[in-house]
Amino acid sequence: MRVCLIGAGLSGLATAHALKSAGIGFVCLEQAPDVGGIWRRPQAGERGPGYLSLHLNTAKDLTGYAGFPMPASYPTYPRHSDVAAYLRSFAEWSGVLDHVETGTTVESVRQEADGTWTVGSLDAGGARASRSFTHVVVASGHNSEPSLPAPPPGSETFTGRILHALDYHDGAEFAGQDVVVVGLGASAVDIAADLSRHAARTLLSVRRGLHVLPKQLFGMPLDEIARAPWWSAMSLAEQRRFVEQALLVIRGRLADYGLPEPDHPLFASAVTISDELLSRIRHGAITPRPAIERFDGDRVVFADGTSERADAVVHCTGYRMSFPFLPAGCPVGTQGSVELYKRVVAADRPGLYFVGLVRPLGSITRLVEAQSRWIARLVTGEAVLPEPEVMHKEIATHLAGIAGQYGQTEGASIQVNVEPYLRELGEV
Repeated sequence: MRVCLIGAGLSGLATAHALKSAGIGFVCLEQAPDVGGIWRRPQAGERGPGYLSLHLNTAKDLTGYAGFPMPASYPTYPRHSDVAAYLRSFAEWSGVLDHVETGTTVESVRQEADGTWTVGSLDAGGARASRSFTHVVVASGHNSEPSLPAPPPGSETFTGRILHALDYHDGAEFAGQDVVVVGLGASAVDIAADLSRHAARTLLSVRRGLHVLPKQLFGMPLDEIARAPWWSAMSLAEQRRFVEQALLVIRGRLADYGLPEPDHPLFASAVTISDELLSRIRHGAITPRPAIERFDGDRVVFADGTSERADAVVHCTGYRMSFPFLPAGCPVGTQGSVELYKRVVAADRPGLYFVGLVRPLGSITRLVEAQSRWIARLVTGEAVLPEPEVMHKEIATHLAGIAGQYGQTEGASIQVNVEPYLRELGEV
């Protein structure tokens, strides 16, 4: 087998299908007991970045794989169990299940002097294996190592629970409790909305304002807008004006809901997509609060001097990009940016590729399928990479452009615009 594929979630299965379609020998190593990635974990009760209320934020028609649409019976935004079942069905339909070794954890990926890759793994029975490959594709995601802020004063004597979204499973576990959710990203607004149906009180602690978008504008899913030719034809300034004017009509100013106004223009940072947050605030089910300043016994003291009793604090503060099985400095460079040619290729490590390490506005599926097809062409020799210095120049140009739009924020290096990025991949 020429290729070791790591991960059997949405990105990994897309890659497996592309490799199999190209007649490339491969094995897919998946640490979970089944395929499906984060989408199967909530129902299985496993620890991970998923929870029982998890739904797609992207429309099913653009999240399904090409040639294998999601069932017509699914709602526009299916819940996690529907997505998990769909991914399992795709794996069966595409014939890639025979290539997947479940319950297998990758412990190390090492490049040898001759350019081959040695992959060390541990199976469910505790047996270790070491195998050699000419190519390694990493499609394991990166939401595994929680990012937590420095503990505020009084954390050590706080009488309630302090946890990360990684450990959150079901709002029913907090029935009748007073809970503070920290953050304004996707998991924060989802978890706050879920908690607000169970907890006695749900407070949302927000340090920095973010742009909150509904899943649809003018009746169109954001995915559809992101792929529309008229959208791609707009300049960034025109795109901002279009969405800002629509948001003023739809929901007004975020300050009217007690949330801080963003300190940056739209599309200068990741946006938060939610149909529920602002409605739950309007109905009194979620109460916004500023950043946490300190803890005092069973109370949380906020930056504005107010305090609230709390039984639990859930930090929805994101994840660090972590690939502990890979060589140091790959793919995250010394400045904290992901450094990959066309967001896929490790320029100085021939034969190492990444799939799904991008963040678009809209569905990621078409992007990972395009990445996977390109990787298949590289493996078969149908496509050829340029010299390392050319790849490094492209990486530097991309990161400079990202910094110009998003600033030097952590994680900004994986932002991509859907249609321009697909055109890039079609040209290589």
